[in-house]
Amino acid sequence: MIDSGHLDSCELGTGAIDDGAGVAVAMQAAQLVRQLNLHPRCTIRVIAWMNEENGLRGGKGYAQDHAGEMADHIAAIETDGGADHPLGINYVGRRELRDFLEPVAKVLEKSGAGLLDVKEEAGADIDPMRKLGVPNFSPIQDSRYYFNYHHTAADTLDKIDPRQLAETAAINAVLAYALANTEQPLPR
Repeated sequence: MIDSGHLDSCELGTGAIDDGAGVAVAMQAAQLVRQLNLHPRCTIRVIAWMNEENGLRGGKGYAQDHAGEMADHIAAIETDGGADHPLGINYVGRRELRDFLEPVAKVLEKSGAGLLDVKEEAGADIDPMRKLGVPNFSPIQDSRYYFNYHHTAADTLDKIDPRQLAETAAINAVLAYALANTEQPLPR
């Protein structure tokens, strides 16, 4: 089970929103699972991808290097949508994934993050794994202000609301734990 974001940014900004926030979310999600003393059945691996902005060599390289292990990768999450309030979960894969996610969305409804949406891609870095059969997920985030800063010199740390960043980390923690604790393989 992978939870991830990417480290590189567009050359104009420092990359706080795109995508330091995604790396922080993945790290904090794993930390929340640990702080709650939860012990999922499978490992939650945190990955900070490199080269998303210029060729996807990190995601492609990982998929290539671990191609023989993809059957053991339960799922992959990528957060690359900024740091604003989470609204739910995107998923890529078979319709049956929605059935798995519905109880998770029910838990997340109280925080305003109960939406589920099927997409063609959940994240550029995890898409090479999707092509090898690994179900992909990402948080749905409020993106009203994202493109005010995305790939601009204004993409700096002061634009991140710590509370909203923590909300996204909590959503990812719930999702990562549910995925890593599933007793049945997800549909591929």
